[in-house]
Amino acid sequence: MPTTLDQLSINTIRTLAMDGVQKANSGHPGMPMGMAAASYVLWTKVMRHNPKNPKWTNRDRFILSAGHGSMLLYSLLYLTGYDDFTLDQLKSFRQLGSLTAGHPELELSSAIETTTGPLGQGFANGIGMAIGQEYLAANFNQPGHDLFDYYIYAIVSDGDLMEGVAAEAASLAGHLKLGRLIYLYDDNDISLDGPTSMSFSEDRVKRFEAYGWHVQTVDGLDVEGIERALIAAKADPRPSIICTKTIIGYGSPNKQGSAKSHGEPLGVEEVKLAKQNLGWDYEEPFTVPPDALLNFRKCIEKGRDLETDWDDKYAAYKNAHPERAAQWESWNSGNQEAWKQALPTFEAGKDVATRDASGKVMNAIAAALPQLIGGSADLRGSNKTFLNGYPEFSAEIRNARNFNFGVREHAMGSALNGIALTKPLIPFGGTFMVFSQYMLPPVRLAAMMGLQAIYVWTHDSIGVGEDGPTHQPVEQLAQIRAMHNLTVIRPGDANETAMAWRAALENTHGPTALILTRQGLPTIDRTKFGAVEGTLKGAYVLADAENIDVILIASGSEVGVAMSARETLAAEGIGTRVVSMPSWELFEKQSKEYRDTVLPPLITARVAIEAAIMQGWERYVGLQGITIGMTSYGASAPLKVVMEKFGFTSANVVEKVKALLDK
Repeated sequence: MPTTLDQLSINTIRTLAMDGVQKANSGHPGMPMGMAAASYVLWTKVMRHNPKNPKWTNRDRFILSAGHGSMLLYSLLYLTGYDDFTLDQLKSFRQLGSLTAGHPELELSSAIETTTGPLGQGFANGIGMAIGQEYLAANFNQPGHDLFDYYIYAIVSDGDLMEGVAAEAASLAGHLKLGRLIYLYDDNDISLDGPTSMSFSEDRVKRFEAYGWHVQTVDGLDVEGIERALIAAKADPRPSIICTKTIIGYGSPNKQGSAKSHGEPLGVEEVKLAKQNLGWDYEEPFTVPPDALLNFRKCIEKGRDLETDWDDKYAAYKNAHPERAAQWESWNSGNQEAWKQALPTFEAGKDVATRDASGKVMNAIAAALPQLIGGSADLRGSNKTFLNGYPEFSAEIRNARNFNFGVREHAMGSALNGIALTKPLIPFGGTFMVFSQYMLPPVRLAAMMGLQAIYVWTHDSIGVGEDGPTHQPVEQLAQIRAMHNLTVIRPGDANETAMAWRAALENTHGPTALILTRQGLPTIDRTKFGAVEGTLKGAYVLADAENIDVILIASGSEVGVAMSARETLAAEGIGTRVVSMPSWELFEKQSKEYRDTVLPPLITARVAIEAAIMQGWERYVGLQGITIGMTSYGASAPLKVVMEKFGFTSANVVEKVKALLDK
């Protein structure tokens, strides 16, 4: 049975959640009220964390996948003593400039492990965090010296479990036997529209048992039972889910157990009634009884002791395993010179698909960058994302850099976020460009969080050919270019691909998408044309003329088309500059002086060429320029036939340029 102090502390969580949502007149009080007991047990009795050092290396991680219940997290952070989260912050819930946003945002505070809110994402982030823990442990733990032995906890909801990404992620976690993963499932039978029985009736226990998880069921009010379940979960080698039977809005006499407590304030009168129902003796909102606060704040001393103990263990580890310790410190140092020196150079004149060049770059730098790990969604042979000579991560092998994510693009993207949140790991994940749409939700969150994830998206255009329009990405480039803080790079040859990888590895403040061809592209002779380092600036003058009549701007496979057209135009006395523009985002970061040097404002005759829809290119061609791109979904035919049909030929470019100059 819970003690009086336990109950007081649990009700403190409930009342803070009620008061915060009510003051904001916006939010979700029901979940925090229902999960107050389970979260109290986790944060004060089981989870290892140090409120005075939120980024302590060996802390347990906590994910609020049900991010709509964010007042639960903010209340716990304040009560247990995290400096960022004061009572004033709780009073500013959902207000401009506060740390207590409507859903948890990692970028607002180091105490928040990951940005959540889109349901299912936190659930799948945890799989990546568990993979990261296993990889670090396999590399650095030694007998008697477990440097990394932390767990990943989460609170997940009915909505999380309904999302398809959770099914993908749970299947992968069970297959990999990620035993450091422990989820508390808020099993309250209510979603936003009403009872879950309207749309959700499978047996969740059997479902997760079938995935290979350890499954327990516990009363959400049973403090001792919850603690026993968490301890049992830690002892089991499988990922664990604890079905915590709760009542949403617990304590509210008129709204508990219904959707009315899910996504809106209880109301002033109902808050009063709920507090009376809970035996709460304080009328003033945001009251924290001293005994409850003292109870929660024990986490500060406990956390300091845990970190001090770990520091002592690390000192002993350094003495016993100096080479391993030096390796760990090297991983954390950010020294990038070794991998830069390993970047390959490709011989001019040979045709190389940029996906092939990417695979060679990855393998060339792999030894110098052991933090680089990843795989693909069952397409490693096509994406060229396999690191040769390194083992494959599995339930038995953890010290492995190659991952088989299966045909699970969405879960892969979310897991990459979890790995990226495991510093200093750098994850990559590959699939066909057309399937990038399956993983856009975690890509967007990676961009919001500023995570260094690298996407290897191959088969980048109608150049896929015979596979037809279902596999020919046309609108995807415009879609992903619209994402703030996602750097998109579509290299035009093998050496630009090497520079694209350099840009991705130097981009530590956001994700990078590498858009790569299936077909071979000519490797440009850099002794005659623009230096490949121009790739790092997003766009550069690849070939020029003494007197410029027209500027051809292209990316990827269409750079070669532009170069061929330039030769024909030059022979006819038309001065043509060719600008290779692999990355809009990198180009926009350059100074205006540089951008005007590449695209002189006075030269308005411009043609942009790209085998995709041309949305957005108007910013570079202006009102006087034209674009050559896609206006349909493509066709199934051999590469050359498809390119000719849709106008991606030197002859068509020449014709369009002449028509433009005749205006």
